[in-house]
Amino acid sequence: MHKAKMKLGEVFSYCMIVIGALLASFSVICILIPNDAIDYGTAGIAIILSKVTGVNLSLCVAMVFVPFLIAGFLILGKSFGFKALAGSAVYTVGLELFEKIPFELNTEHYLAVAFGGAILGAGLSMILRYGGCIDGSEIFANILVKKVFDRTGKNFSMGFILVGFNACVYLAAFLLINRNAALMSLLVYVVATSVINHFTDHFEAIKQVTIITKDPEHVIRDLKEKLNKTCTVMNSYGAIAGENKTLICYVNYFELQQVKEIISRNKGTFSTVSTIDEILR
Repeated sequence: MHKAKMKLGEVFSYCMIVIGALLASFSVICILIPNDAIDYGTAGIAIILSKVTGVNLSLCVAMVFVPFLIAGFLILGKSFGFKALAGSAVYTVGLELFEKIPFELNTEHYLAVAFGGAILGAGLSMILRYGGCIDGSEIFANILVKKVFDRTGKNFSMGFILVGFNACVYLAAFLLINRNAALMSLLVYVVATSVINHFTDHFEAIKQVTIITKDPEHVIRDLKEKLNKTCTVMNSYGAIAGENKTLICYVNYFELQQVKEIISRNKGTFSTVSTIDEILR
């Protein structure tokens, strides 16, 4: 019964990733690009390449994203890799599909771009919330944060890395396309990230996971083996459950999905997640 529930949950997560990827590709092709705006992250790089070289957009997206996808598989794990592959594949197919569908949004450019940014943000929120990814910049930031943690043991937010990456994308849009495209795209970024932060509670920030369990050994072992993470262990007492242990660990948003899988495999485990702005040492 428990395994069937887990499988059903996994199927549901893939369905939500597919819907989110289709929303994102619809926004990019039918609203953003016709209104002189581009997506951000590696998708933005692909759009710039397509506009400058004339190469098919779907092909550019695939070429830009594949190296990051391979790195995600190797460094961040198969579970994340398969979901990222599913999301990026549907996104790429969606770009090709929506190019053939006539759609026109007759309104002001800024209103259209704001609306398109909101749809893009909603689609990306669904993908991120269910453990997927269609943007290489997030994989790049996640890998950097993971490497820093492995070397120093310090947890850092992905926020500054993502802002720096996207600043380079908009500078490229300013230089290679035009000023309007860069400014419109910046509006897309502001609207989309606002929507994403609303539904994912600042996915780029550090997450504190508090786990209450009667069987801490298995959870601690899985955290170490799967994520190379340690945790603080405290004795605690439940009014009904009695003696148990409270574990506290810090992870980033993409690692959080793996923590959820670890917790789901350990029956009788209760956990909460909160967003941490900064860790002082």
